[in-house]
Amino acid sequence: MRTWKATTAAVLELVAGALHLVAGVVVMLVSGALAAGLEIAGLSDVSAAVPVSVVAFIGIPLLLLGVSALVGGICALQEKHWGLALFGAICSIPPLAGVLGIVAIVLVVLSREEFE
Repeated sequence: MRTWKATTAAVLELVAGALHLVAGVVVMLVSGALAAGLEIAGLSDVSAAVPVSVVAFIGIPLLLLGVSALVGGICALQEKHWGLALFGAICSIPPLAGVLGIVAIVLVVLSREEFE
């Protein structure tokens, strides 16, 4: 029987995943603009190192968390693959959507019997 818990968890995971994806893209765009600005300023040594480290340590993890949260949200919406739905809820926590992720975890755990 479908209840509101799994659907609400899915929506929260999808929102958190979208936030993570948007933040990851913004970080990558800003780091590219930073690299271009440093290159124009004549700091070519710094322009190569700073954006690469920003993208590697902030942008890519945000994108991975966003994709994982979206996949978990889709699984929760379909009420299949409880483990993936829970993993997506866990990936919804850091760093942008903490409250959304915590509520999504609680709702996924409470709605476990609804999943196939």
